Amino acid sequence: MQKNLQDYIDAAPIGFFQWRLYLLCFLCALLDGFDTQAIAYTGPSIAKAFGLAPKGGLAGILMAGTIGMMVGAMTLGPIGDRLGRKPAILSALFLFGISSLATGFATTPEHVVVLRFLAGLGMGGMTPVLLSLVAEYSPVRRRGTVMTGILLGLPAGAMLGGLLASSWLPAIGWEGIFFAGGAAPLVLLVVAGLLLPESPHFLVAQDQERNRDQIQRLLERTTGERPAPSISFLVPARLEKSRVSALLAPEWRLRTLAIWTTYFFNWIAWYMLLLWLPTVLISAGLATERAALGTVTVNGVFIACAIPLSITLARLDVRGILLAMFACGVATCLALAFAAGNNWTLVFVLVGATGFGVGGQQIALNYLIANVYPTSLRATGTGWAIGMGRVGSIIGSAAGGWFLQTGGITGYYVAIAIPLLVAALAVGLIRIRKEPVGREALSAAH
Repeated sequence: MQKNLQDYIDAAPIGFFQWRLYLLCFLCALLDGFDTQAIAYTGPSIAKAFGLAPKGGLAGILMAGTIGMMVGAMTLGPIGDRLGRKPAILSALFLFGISSLATGFATTPEHVVVLRFLAGLGMGGMTPVLLSLVAEYSPVRRRGTVMTGILLGLPAGAMLGGLLASSWLPAIGWEGIFFAGGAAPLVLLVVAGLLLPESPHFLVAQDQERNRDQIQRLLERTTGERPAPSISFLVPARLEKSRVSALLAPEWRLRTLAIWTTYFFNWIAWYMLLLWLPTVLISAGLATERAALGTVTVNGVFIACAIPLSITLARLDVRGILLAMFACGVATCLALAFAAGNNWTLVFVLVGATGFGVGGQQIALNYLIANVYPTSLRATGTGWAIGMGRVGSIIGSAAGGWFLQTGGITGYYVAIAIPLLVAALAVGLIRIRKEPVGREALSAAH
């Protein structure tokens, strides 16, 4: 007797075994977010320690991690499909944990660059594998909510790092931040090695007969019911990979180019903000130990916006929401450039608004793709859009320091507003399909 594996999971309520899995994956994302942002709030101290220019000298270090994340996302995903979700996640934890720990012992800027690249491989590669594992253990009706919850571990980790840096940086130095950011993933590596399960979907697709006992045990722990030995499971058929040329066919070309442009320029602005904000605040006269609170504020507002957005986007005009976000982002950046000065209350209110106007698009953009492309093109369209975003993140990592060095604080904030404006114009060119897209499509887009 054959049975669809996903139907088996969908029929059961979410139990303790799945909640434990979700918690482990959230902790992985939390530490990923911590280490991703660690370089932003320790950057000024690193520049001082190695005699680097506080504005231009950090660009190579910031870019190294971002490039590593792009390469990691391209390489660890296939490893997860070939060797399993669990080995890929454990490898990522080890790689960014040991690299971050070693960063605390770095004696030259070149050492930091190499180690940040290696850490980026693990950080960039882990997120898509985590989301695959969570999706395969989630009922379709709850998949979008659960995956959004896991993704919120990234900004929550950045907030945690900012709070740690603002409290402990004067006492433990930038090295201590990396010691903490490296030791925690290595501890979690041991816990995950003992408790993190493999995906039953992967085991069925790999070799169902050889893995039958393990599949049955996992499903018994997931659903509370052990399948009969006679049941043979089917996994949802994977769509044949669409060629990127299909995205550029006449019917889709304008929309594809507009989506790529939106991702590219939005990620330029987002990474210019995230990675350079503490340095900018210090340049404006804020105490070093308080500058990390800028990262906390941005990510806190991002989380506060992401939760209601993920729940309501299916019922909203997503293109209109995106245009409103970009308008808010442009206005906020111009206000920071010309109106805020060193009125720190106003500065932090405006910095918080960038969590919606510069970063909130990260939630809405994935849903936009689900509304634009048909199922047969959605995975390819999402992958290439995120790839364009990653290229933009590399440029943003480097450009922030250049604009700060050449245009000062005013020039930096104006420079963030410009790519947001370009991205908004690109959104205006996107035509959305008339067919409604349900929550399941949103989950697939993530």
